[in-house]
Amino acid sequence: MIQQQLHVLFKNKWVKRASIAIVAAVLFAVVFYISIYLGAFGKLPNTSQLTNLRQAEATQILDKDSKLIGKYYIYDRQPLTYNQFPKHLLDALIATEDVRFYDHNGVDNISLMRVFFKTILFQDQSSGGGSTITLQLAKNLFGRDKHIVFSTIINKVKEAIVAKRIEKIYSKQEILTLYLNTVPFPDNTYGIESAARKFFNVSATNLTLPQAATLVGTLKANNYYNPRRNLQSSTTRRNVVLKQMLKYNYIDQNQFTQAKQKPIILDYQSFNHDLGLAPYFRAQLKKELATTLQAYKKPNGEAYDLYKDGLIVHTTLDSQMQKYAEQAMQSHLSKLQQDYEASYGDKAPWQTNKKLIDKAIKTLPEYKRFEAMDLEHEQIIDSLSIKHDVQLFDWSETKKHNISTIDSLKHHLKFLNTGMIALDPKSGAIRSYIGGIDYRFYKYDHVAQSQRQVGSTFKPFAYTAAIDNGMKPCTYFPVRAVTYTNVDDWTPTNASETEDPHLNYTLETALSNSINTIAVKVLNKVGIPKVIELVKKLGITSEIPEQPSIALGTAGITLKEMAGAFASYVNQGKSVTPYLITKIADKNGTVLAEYNPKIAEEAAYTEYTREVVLEMMKATVDEGTAARLRTTYGLSNDIAGKTGTTQDNKDGWFIGITPRLISVTWVGNDDYAVGFKSTRIGQGANAALPIFAKLYTKMNTDTTFDRNWWRHELLPALNQRY
Repeated sequence: MIQQQLHVLFKNKWVKRASIAIVAAVLFAVVFYISIYLGAFGKLPNTSQLTNLRQAEATQILDKDSKLIGKYYIYDRQPLTYNQFPKHLLDALIATEDVRFYDHNGVDNISLMRVFFKTILFQDQSSGGGSTITLQLAKNLFGRDKHIVFSTIINKVKEAIVAKRIEKIYSKQEILTLYLNTVPFPDNTYGIESAARKFFNVSATNLTLPQAATLVGTLKANNYYNPRRNLQSSTTRRNVVLKQMLKYNYIDQNQFTQAKQKPIILDYQSFNHDLGLAPYFRAQLKKELATTLQAYKKPNGEAYDLYKDGLIVHTTLDSQMQKYAEQAMQSHLSKLQQDYEASYGDKAPWQTNKKLIDKAIKTLPEYKRFEAMDLEHEQIIDSLSIKHDVQLFDWSETKKHNISTIDSLKHHLKFLNTGMIALDPKSGAIRSYIGGIDYRFYKYDHVAQSQRQVGSTFKPFAYTAAIDNGMKPCTYFPVRAVTYTNVDDWTPTNASETEDPHLNYTLETALSNSINTIAVKVLNKVGIPKVIELVKKLGITSEIPEQPSIALGTAGITLKEMAGAFASYVNQGKSVTPYLITKIADKNGTVLAEYNPKIAEEAAYTEYTREVVLEMMKATVDEGTAARLRTTYGLSNDIAGKTGTTQDNKDGWFIGITPRLISVTWVGNDDYAVGFKSTRIGQGANAALPIFAKLYTKMNTDTTFDRNWWRHELLPALNQRY
């Protein structure tokens, strides 16, 4: 009877056609699935590849106390182990993304049925998705390909196949670990550890319940729920995550209420290569690492990749001191810039000096590009005069303006720039490093690259050579100017026109008050060759011309060289080589390289000379050109130092010496054609010294810096003054 009914049924042409269509569809689906399985739409990862998953990991840069200060990466990823994840983070993830995670084999058939009936048939968008954590992991690990047709279906099937393979190879704990270490979070951040450090400045291990719920909430839509951009939307989504945790009994009502009431408070840390703490330091570090890593190979013989292999670089930087140094620099230079611009008024060279502007225009990459296209100068100027949106640096607010490239050039020409380095004089370890005012706009590093005339900061070398060669500290020299007929009738003068030319000064008074005329006389007395010989012993490799003008600092020397040389005054006469790295380890912590301080084997001068010159530089601070450290800033630390100002007020310098820190600061315009309008503004005591003063003021009030540590006597008391 049933057979007869079926026979009649299938004789119906519509039933027959429908049956054929169903069989064809099933056969097509089977063939389609098999073709995907066999790799017709792209090869699927096999068991071996899945077993040896390798993901690019960011290289971590750590300060001297192992605090994370930056990264080098293509994808900002920093892996943790399962035991390092807090339970409420795992609970939030499972409650929100895959509540049956522990019950399926990679594909949740119950969720798929729900999606089919509720979402597709009944258009209920609130029913949720069918993706599992394992499916998302497969997508995160291998991405999606574009196909001409059925692209979404093909990718979904491929992910399902890969997800099931992953479930056969890895435990549920291992899958969660892989997922949390690879899942993308907002702002190009991969992995929960990187996200926790970026948005809350904590390790993922220490995430609170509301913080964990916030980050898990962003997984639904990275941009829309980014707490940095859309705080309200992120808060709403966080509360949804908390509600899911309550619904599935991961938290109780009291925990839910308390967590929901807490506002999202970000402590955002940018690890962008151009932003964040110490960008110039990190850029210089990257250059040194690129060279260093060439000498090391991974166990498989491959070269290390700074952006992918998860190296751990331990540096000498003191991150707290660096923060204070950057704050001090910004505080001082923003005010100094105002004074600088006001001093020029309507006659600012960056606006009125056509020769200066034209020369600067020809250095622009855009100018050179047009020049390579054989355009005439006038045509290039026309092109560079077209207005467009340009990001402009400003101390008050950096934002876009609709101006021409030439106007942008004029704007950036006016800014004073700076360099500052502070190091441990016993080892050369760099504690703070400022290469310029803003790495985004001024990538030239004034610590490592710039050789500026050092002005009066060179004078201590001349005095050191003189005393070390037998000159008595109490030797008197007349202030009056002398014309040197053997040097094109050169007549050095003093910065202050009030100096009585009939006076005679001792070496201490001459150095502490930076008397130019006496510095040249001291240099000539001891002999230029002996001064240059001393400078070379102190590790300065920059060329020093054999001219009497070097006594006034006409030689160009880098800040790093000056810091290493001045370290000798608190390091038994031995100079040091400034260095950045203490140790490099691979991602497992195996040490690849360690660095030892490079200290000169022999003292460049005697202990007696060191004590005498240091006392002279203490007098510079107590009663000389750097006295405002005491009078204006009220610093009571034991400090020696030297100010420096170059001809036509092009450069302002200050070198500060304390028992365990040498600090060298320079301020000036990048274009040597533009100087300070007056010595009042441009002298080292006004242009550079305040950065040092503000830094020490901050450190003196911070209990993390032992106040006694900064107040040791620079020298044991001398039996008598010279």
